Amino acid sequence: MLDVDLHHGASTDVGLVRKVNEDSYLVAPPVFVVADGMGGHSGGDVASQMVVEEFQRLAESYDPRRGAELVADAFARAQARIVDYGDAHRALHPGWHAGTTAVVAVLVVDDGATKWLLANLGDSRIYRIVERRLEQVSVDHSVVQELIDAGHITAEEAAVHPERHVITRALGSPEGIQPDFFLLPLGSVERLLLCSDGVTGMIEDKEIEEILESVADPRDAADALVRAAVAAGGRDNATAVVVDVVGLVKDATYDSRRQLESLESKLGGRL
Repeated sequence: MLDVDLHHGASTDVGLVRKVNEDSYLVAPPVFVVADGMGGHSGGDVASQMVVEEFQRLAESYDPRRGAELVADAFARAQARIVDYGDAHRALHPGWHAGTTAVVAVLVVDDGATKWLLANLGDSRIYRIVERRLEQVSVDHSVVQELIDAGHITAEEAAVHPERHVITRALGSPEGIQPDFFLLPLGSVERLLLCSDGVTGMIEDKEIEEILESVADPRDAADALVRAAVAAGGRDNATAVVVDVVGLVKDATYDSRRQLESLESKLGGRL
């Protein structure tokens, strides 16, 4: 892999309503993760930590030439652990649940070039700054996103929809997992943000963009995003990871369809 200098920052807060922070995150360059747990204490917090642990294992012996395969394997290991953990608890407490969303960013080598491989499950999000504009890369796995895609509601209506927090994919689901993957050239990402919905559910994209554009240090930017989410009401745990590539040469040109087809062929439908 090319020698890439990454600057990064991370911040998390339990918020003003929850008693337990069920979010977990990992900053282990070139591996970055945010996971938002579900299921209450000893459910969501444990599930999100299991995701972080599996990606920490990946980071300790990471081979960027096998990035897609290794990310898929880490997801699969985390899924198996969370399902086993849930099964054991439900034997004693019927109806008990543990699950988690996850967003992941890793640097990979693809066709001889260093690129970002991004992945998501659930409604935690991945954004990029490109040409001084905020762009959401991930697509929420949620009921309201499906309604938006079907043309039944608008994005503005989704923000207040009674089922806006209902997600359709997550680690821990007995139906299995199906993460989405995105492969982006290094130069098409000026700044990367991974965050839980405790950030995006409290502050609008415009405010996120203003913070990411105005706060130069990624550590300060992550702190500012989480503080803004808490100040706006803090109804959920809030976590943000911000990553900059130092000395980035911009290259916003890429064929997203070809990149996705290439990635799917490498994964071989293993998930």
